[in-house]
Amino acid sequence: MESRLSILVTFLVFVMFASCEQPREHTAPAIHERDSVSMMTTYGVNTLISDSGVIKYRIVTERWDVNTIKQPSRWTFERGIFLEQFDDKFHIEGYIFADTAWYYDQIKLWELRGRVRIRNVNGLVFRSEELFWDGIKHEFYSHKYSRVVTPERELEGTYFRSDEHMRHYEVTNSVGSFQSEDLEPEEEEPTKEPNKTQTDTAKLEKVIRPAAVRHKATTKSIQP
Repeated sequence: MESRLSILVTFLVFVMFASCEQPREHTAPAIHERDSVSMMTTYGVNTLISDSGVIKYRIVTERWDVNTIKQPSRWTFERGIFLEQFDDKFHIEGYIFADTAWYYDQIKLWELRGRVRIRNVNGLVFRSEELFWDGIKHEFYSHKYSRVVTPERELEGTYFRSDEHMRHYEVTNSVGSFQSEDLEPEEEEPTKEPNKTQTDTAKLEKVIRPAAVRHKATTKSIQP
């Protein structure tokens, strides 16, 4: 009986020492989505960006993440972005603001979301919740409701496309307001029974040069 008791005590002591010698580690699971980790994160950014050796933009943002593992690789501005755009002589051409932005550096495409605002030196103001900026085609476009305000007119529509300088643009599915003189009918001088040659010449002139209608050209018929 005593021998069995001593064997049991010895076994319990051995188990206790074994458990003390092999402590249990508490580790977190491994991260398998490597593309979710940014290679660079910068806070409080105010920097100039060049393109082909020429300074093109100023970027101001609270946080800038760079991820080259995701496809396509991208810069992420989750806390908003403010852009100044410069011409070749370093003159400011416009301002761009957005709540969130992504720049896909391999395909040179900006994606702007949230409160997107643009203002250029000509007084044009653009507002939307979405805007894409194609750096290869040098154009802006949006598939969401957009509003364009200039000193002369206001336009609203669900599709917008423009050159990157906001000088030539189009808005489709739109409504808008214009100055009253843009809609005034053009006055024409009365004529007395024009012959067929005069009528045909005037129609041709109107088709080829519509801007010349205000200053009516004088035509002469050629007699055979």
